Amino acid sequence: QVQLVEFGGGLVQAGGSLRLSCAASGRTFSALGWFRQAPGKEREFVSAINWRGGSSYYADSVKGRFTLSRDNAKNTVYLEMNSLKPEDTAVYYCAASLRFAASLRSIATMKYDYWGQGTQVTVSP
Repeated sequence: QVQLVEFGGGLVQAGGSLRLSCAASGRTFSALGWFRQAPGKEREFVSAINWRGGSSYYADSVKGRFTLSRDNAKNTVYLEMNSLKPEDTAVYYCAASLRFAASLRSIATMKYDYWGQGTQVTVSP
């Protein structure tokens, strides 16, 4: 059974930090990443890591503030979110893809096959 289990959502003050975790099981994935969706807005890409090569890619809105890492032994990815802004408020979804990106940039737009349940991140001003 394919499973993506998320942890770490919560409420934090602007400028604070939060760490999200996603434990994946049941398959070998080409990429694991994070998307987010705020009320009334479309889902947007946040960050993803190529599992084989270990390289990461970030959306411009979070670049320099968010860091993606992994623990191979635990088959888990982490999203360290620093300098959080109210605009970061959204439901964050862990996602896994079976596809292989031809380029690192394409990891943001390729199809993702499995999704976590989502975790709410709220940043207060």
